[in-house]
Amino acid sequence: MKLSKTLSARLDDPRLFRQYAYVNGKWTHGEGGREEAVFDPATGEAIGHIPWLEAHQIREAVDAAEAAFVHWRALRADERCERLLAWYDLLQANREDLATIMTLEQGKPLPDARGEVEYGASFVRWFAEEGKRTFGETIPSHIPNAALGTLKEPVGIAALITPWNFPLAMITRKAAAAMAAGCPVIVKPAGETPFSALALAELAERAGIPAGIFNVVLGDAPEVSKLLCAEERIKALSFTGSTRVGRLLIDQSAGTVKRLSMELGGNAPFIVGPDMDPKEAAFAAVAAKFQTAGQDCLAANRILVHESIHDEFVEHFVERMAALTVGNGLESEIDLGPLIHRQAVDKAAAIVDDAISRGATLVAGDQGQAPGPNFFMPVLLTGVTREMQVWREENFAPVAGVTAYSDDDQVIEMANDTEYGLAAYVYTHDIRRIWKMLRALEFGMVSVNSVKMTGPPVPFGGVKQSGLGREGGITGIDEYLETKYYCLGGLGSVSGS
Repeated sequence: MKLSKTLSARLDDPRLFRQYAYVNGKWTHGEGGREEAVFDPATGEAIGHIPWLEAHQIREAVDAAEAAFVHWRALRADERCERLLAWYDLLQANREDLATIMTLEQGKPLPDARGEVEYGASFVRWFAEEGKRTFGETIPSHIPNAALGTLKEPVGIAALITPWNFPLAMITRKAAAAMAAGCPVIVKPAGETPFSALALAELAERAGIPAGIFNVVLGDAPEVSKLLCAEERIKALSFTGSTRVGRLLIDQSAGTVKRLSMELGGNAPFIVGPDMDPKEAAFAAVAAKFQTAGQDCLAANRILVHESIHDEFVEHFVERMAALTVGNGLESEIDLGPLIHRQAVDKAAAIVDDAISRGATLVAGDQGQAPGPNFFMPVLLTGVTREMQVWREENFAPVAGVTAYSDDDQVIEMANDTEYGLAAYVYTHDIRRIWKMLRALEFGMVSVNSVKMTGPPVPFGGVKQSGLGREGGITGIDEYLETKYYCLGGLGSVSGS
């Protein structure tokens, strides 16, 4: 398939841009003639096409993973580590091309894309080393003349279904953990952003990752997901995406009783205490809200500000928001790129209209200034109440809603008033308030006085309807390991001298 002029002019290594699936170490066409165009959300230009695989081709990927598993799991942990570190080095060496591909298919500004490549690579390095620390344990025996203990064994083939908002890092965070544990992976990337996944496959091959260990399958998301869930040889499924789809995958996986890890929706509160500098808090809230143009599960969704500083906070929020530049992510000094597609823009507009119809005030956000049909200018709403969509739903858009509160107990109840429980932000310097909120907030992650909270050492994940399991940290590799208990009897008595 022909490389677009935009890509051919921008990539140092055009081989990183692949328009095929990747199965068993081979670049694979679809056999049914079905394919899908992939568009640059900033311009609407088709940047490439991907094939849709047939069901038997998906099964061939499982066959390949099953065959490769025998050798991969038998390697020493340090040998797998060497392969993964070679992959890490190639990600770093090709950061600019990977970032360019990501910006073209996803829309985020190039500096953000470079940051994601760095972030994604860091998980490969982390789990390369963590794979050497998958220790079992010795259990003091209650059985005469026996030794008891545990071993860690790879669970088997892992299917990874990943989203479009972080098209590279959400793959490496899952795949590096699984591969370090000794598991082959089958990646199903989002149809909007497949080329980052395929570039990872190209670099994995160059790094010496054996055929069948890292596979990328493409096709209609519901069809492929259903096949992966029903496949008995796939023992683990990791998904990042909406809670609605997560529930479907749980249902579809029940028949094969898979190990599930899921990072689902979020509805993050951003709580500002009465002791905070309103300007400092407002600037932090803008950063927390508008990262990835609001298309981020960690984006601040409900901004809850103490009534004593509410008005001043709003003034500074508007000031900082007005300084954000919206445009094509390939241009310089861009803060917010486009939304992923027109449907996302329509949803954002509907959320704003719903809030205004229910009494919210539109403080800022003139959509007449949008530079294209897939762009949505940052919005600030005040007077947001609980019956509004902007409160109840993860809006995944640059729409900020501010609500005033009067005391700590009230704001904790307000923050917890959601089915989601991924992340929360707290801005205050009062240690008693910090400790109270750390314990009372029903979220898997709480960040105090910091917008940045993620990274390889972090056990990333949520509670309630925000998911199952954790990714990253020392527990992330456990999602792909089974604990095997052993009892070694008939040893005879042991006596000292």
